[in-house]
Amino acid sequence: MNALRQEIRGRVRRDEPLALHTSWRVGGPAALFFEPADPADLAAFLADLPATTPVFWLGLGSNLLVRDGGIDGVVIATQRGLGALDVLAPGRIRAQAGVPCAKLARLCEREGWAGGAFFAGIPGTLGGALAMNAGAFGGETWRQVARVEVMDRQGRTRWRVAAEYEVGYRQVRPPVDGEAFVAAEWHFDIDSPGETGRARIRELLARRAATQPLGQPSCGSVFRNPPGDHAARLIEAAGLKGECIGDAQVSPKHANFIVNRGQARAADIEALIGRVQERVLASQGVALIPEVRIVGRAS
Repeated sequence: MNALRQEIRGRVRRDEPLALHTSWRVGGPAALFFEPADPADLAAFLADLPATTPVFWLGLGSNLLVRDGGIDGVVIATQRGLGALDVLAPGRIRAQAGVPCAKLARLCEREGWAGGAFFAGIPGTLGGALAMNAGAFGGETWRQVARVEVMDRQGRTRWRVAAEYEVGYRQVRPPVDGEAFVAAEWHFDIDSPGETGRARIRELLARRAATQPLGQPSCGSVFRNPPGDHAARLIEAAGLKGECIGDAQVSPKHANFIVNRGQARAADIEALIGRVQERVLASQGVALIPEVRIVGRAS
């Protein structure tokens, strides 16, 4: 790894605390933490990386619980080096994986394009949104994807059309394992520019602020909504609003959020996720499926 660190242009750090890079503000260290300078730098890094080294991709660290023991191998942070967002034609954009979803929403508003306002409600990057078909306010990431650029473990890139992926509610099945999203092209309907788009985003953000605990560390929604129901309703019906383990708490404001009141450990949050699942299954007869991704080693 010493030779590799001299050749690449991005930043490499060892034993980087992932609590600094996750929206829950918890998580142990990454054995190696890499922020590529750009896609070419990322490709060179991967080409020299031993095939046996585990790789984990990180955007804004939302929808993610890193256990207290941290992550072995390499964590690749995309936000700094994969942040390009370009207009290709009216209603057509190309965005790299590290672009925050809210930035795409603002572009759609500024250009007057319909269908992109919901991205303002997704607290992550477009790479993460593509990986899980993230959604908010009735919108979903893949509905307007035309094609995606992917990179494999050897640093090779290629474009794939959206039809090559099996896309469902909060899940995406790729045609080939081991490829990561580095960019995508979206097509949006051309709307009349002006106040309509801005008003829609203001409305969605006001609804989000009124119903979600935005002032406290969280991952966003913890559980998928079961068919025909809402996870938050089921959790509240089970009497779990305000339930705590350590400093991890089921939010009194929105029951499908677990917040860190200040000193929570990842173990506290994971235990509270399990308690919610057990109680909802026992009292409501529904098995809640986590939307959040849980990774790493227990301490």
